[in-house]
Amino acid sequence: MADKKKEELTEEKREEGLEAGKTIEETFERLEELLNKMEDGNCSLEESFRYYEAGIKMIRSCYEKIDEVEKKLIVLNEEDMEQ
Repeated sequence: MADKKKEELTEEKREEGLEAGKTIEETFERLEELLNKMEDGNCSLEESFRYYEAGIKMIRSCYEKIDEVEKKLIVLNEEDMEQ
């Protein structure tokens, strides 16, 4: 029982830190893995909720990265228009 709990905590920490330093594409791949785990029906309700929560965090991270890129594009376009 203690080993399973330790394994769950390790997986949770891995999921929480996953989006840091990863590309959007890599994060989407991990999201797909989590979705597949949830859909296969072999995980408990608690595991499904943890995967869902991790997925939401990853999606938020992707939105932030996309927002940063959009802001940089706006600045570049404005600089281009001034020249």
